Amino acid sequence: MSQQVRVAVFRPDDERLVEAVELLESLGATPIADPMLAIEPTGAQPTGRAAYTILTSKTGVELAAETGWTPGETTLVSIGPGTTKAAEAVGWTVDREPETYSSTGLIELLADEVAGRTVEVARSDHGSDVLLEGLDDAEAEWTETVLYQLVRPSEAGDSAKLAADGELEAAAFTSSLTVEHFLEAAADRGVREEAIAGLENAVVGVIGEPTRETAESHGLDVDIVPDDATFAALATEVVEAAAPSYTE
Repeated sequence: MSQQVRVAVFRPDDERLVEAVELLESLGATPIADPMLAIEPTGAQPTGRAAYTILTSKTGVELAAETGWTPGETTLVSIGPGTTKAAEAVGWTVDREPETYSSTGLIELLADEVAGRTVEVARSDHGSDVLLEGLDDAEAEWTETVLYQLVRPSEAGDSAKLAADGELEAAAFTSSLTVEHFLEAAADRGVREEAIAGLENAVVGVIGEPTRETAESHGLDVDIVPDDATFAALATEVVEAAAPSYTE
C-alpha cells in the first residue's frame, strides 16, 4: 500500500462528494475532490398530470419535494435506487424502477406499456436524449420539465492541472457533463491537451455507455465502465485497476 493512488472525483459539492471522498479513502486511495457540477434550481415542478412521471436523480426528487409537489395519481418511475431512496425519504412511493439504472433501462422497462400514454420526464437541463428518443419510438406522448440546471463551478479545474502534470493515477467521471466540464476547465487553464495526454497514463473510469461515448469522442481512453451504474462500483473498480494490491 505504499503506492499513492490519487483519484479525481467530480461529484457536486454536497453529501454526494462527501460520500465519494469517504468511499475512496476507505479503499486506500487519495481523493482529489474537484466538483464539476453545481445545481441551479429553476423553481419548476412536475405537473403530475401525466400517466407516468419519470424522475432521474436524487436532486430532482429533493427539488420537486421542496416546491411541495407530491406524485398524486401518476405512476412514479425512478431511474435507480439512489433516486428511489430519496423519494421514499420524502414520503413518496416509487411504482417502477428498471433493472438497469439508465435511460436505456427506463425504456426497456416502459416500452411495451406507454404507447399512446402521457409521460412526463422531470430532470436537469442536460438529460440524455436517449430517454426522449426511446419514448418517441415507444409512441408515448411525452413532455419534459426542467427542474434544475447544471453549471460548471468557476473554481473547478485543479484535477485538470494535476492530470496535465502527470500527478493523477485515476479519474472517475459520473456523467457526460462531468467529462465536458473537466475539459472546459482544463482549456480555461491552458492545459486541455496536456490533461488528455496525462489521463492516458491514468485509469479512466466512467458510469454508463453515454459517458464512455462522450469521453472517447473527446479523445479520452476509457478503461472502466462498471456493470453496476453506481459510484461505489465505479470507485472500487477504478482503485483496483490503478493499484490492485489496495483491494486484495
